[in-house]
Amino acid sequence: MKKLFTLILLLGCIFRASAQTSSSATNMMKADAGKMKADSIRNADSIKKAMETATPLGYADFSWVNGQNRQSSKLLDNAYFTGDFTFDMNYTQSNNHPIDNMVTGSTALARNGEVEVSMIAIGGDFHYQNVRGRIMLQYGTRATEVPRNDYSAYRGQYDLPDAYRYISEGYAGYHFDAMHGINVDMGIFMSYIGLMSYNNFENWSYQPSYTSDNTPWFFNGIRVQMFPSVKTKLEFWFINGWQSYGMFNKMPGLGFAFVNQPNQRNKIISNNYFGTDVAGAPDVKRYHTDDSFEHLYFEAADQKGPGIKRAAFTVTADFGFQNGTAPGGVVYSPFGKNASNFMSTMAYHRIWFGDQAKWGWTVGGGVMSNPSRYLALIPTGLATDSFIAASTPGSKMAGWDCSTTLDYNPSQFFTIRLEFVHRFMNVPYFDGPGGVTTGPGGNGYQTNPQTNSNSNSYIPNPPTIVNAAGQTVANPNFIPFDLVKSDTRVIVALIARF
Repeated sequence: MKKLFTLILLLGCIFRASAQTSSSATNMMKADAGKMKADSIRNADSIKKAMETATPLGYADFSWVNGQNRQSSKLLDNAYFTGDFTFDMNYTQSNNHPIDNMVTGSTALARNGEVEVSMIAIGGDFHYQNVRGRIMLQYGTRATEVPRNDYSAYRGQYDLPDAYRYISEGYAGYHFDAMHGINVDMGIFMSYIGLMSYNNFENWSYQPSYTSDNTPWFFNGIRVQMFPSVKTKLEFWFINGWQSYGMFNKMPGLGFAFVNQPNQRNKIISNNYFGTDVAGAPDVKRYHTDDSFEHLYFEAADQKGPGIKRAAFTVTADFGFQNGTAPGGVVYSPFGKNASNFMSTMAYHRIWFGDQAKWGWTVGGGVMSNPSRYLALIPTGLATDSFIAASTPGSKMAGWDCSTTLDYNPSQFFTIRLEFVHRFMNVPYFDGPGGVTTGPGGNGYQTNPQTNSNSNSYIPNPPTIVNAAGQTVANPNFIPFDLVKSDTRVIVALIARF
């Protein structure tokens, strides 16, 4: 009996200890659960607070985006000024080997078979309290080849191309602390219609596809940027016109942009424009929409060693047209025999590979249809007048292009680029072996280099001349310009940005 009582007492102690242990474990689990829940709430609040204070459209790593700076820091950056300096040099060679070493139909390239300083950009952003300003001076071939299609400068007096050509961006404005920020700026600013950036350091390829190359790089006027959230930007334009320093008619150009980056892997862009950009024809209206989608579908940037680190693609589509009647009864319509429209699309695919993703490979291209050629880059030299004369409503112009690009980025401040490009147009458009600016003698020079060293002394070479008797006769020294339908070239570029 004594033994049975002892056994019962022992079992009771065990059960009591077990109950106490179970109760303690339960209490510990409840405490841990409560702590985890509190930590989760604190983390969520921290993430929410970080998102609320993040830089709009910069709340995550978007260095993969085509047309956006991949740098995480600037060499010159303080409370009042952030510097921005780019040195862009290239060498390109065409299979056409033009005698005058010219490149037609491009805003990235100007000289063939030569080492070319494409752009030296010097400037940066000023910021003090809520006052902001940006100035970017540009030197090199782009300072003349980009604004050369702007005929608004010939309306009235004062030499607007000379006044503005060395300024790629120049504006001042004010930042309002409303929503996630509102910026109001006046001056010259980048348009980014056509997805790609004016600064090739930010692009996946060097020679832009037709969609990007034939749409504006800059606007001159007023813009209002509104950020309703860190993921969204609304931008409104009140500008002189479509890549124009002045106005072609009385009405200013109007437009707006919508940009949304819902997460780190996607970016959506929509640009829209309305204006009157046919010189002397205020009743002809221009409409244009430009829409892009960018997607990062593979991300392993945090992994060390060789292999693919990132993979992404972009798709862009544009549609625009001119509609109305110009003086003389010239009719512009979206479609039909007097079609004056612009339809294009382009797509690019890029992978980053190697240790620290220092290598990049891009494949892409696009197609374009532009009857009436109202957005076409005009060939240079003697071909200019003939091309413009043929650019009437309904005239033909359609083409396609493709490219492959290999980049090596040893640091975030330097890019070495090798690119192969092929472009085709259904009308003669690219500089052929005979050149487009050759003067008398057909040697590729505008002047006689043996007798004239003045580079500003252009010697015209028209197909007809007036003889001593006052008669119009054929020019015996005339060498016709040479335009061809295709162009295949290799590009080597070195770009440094600080």
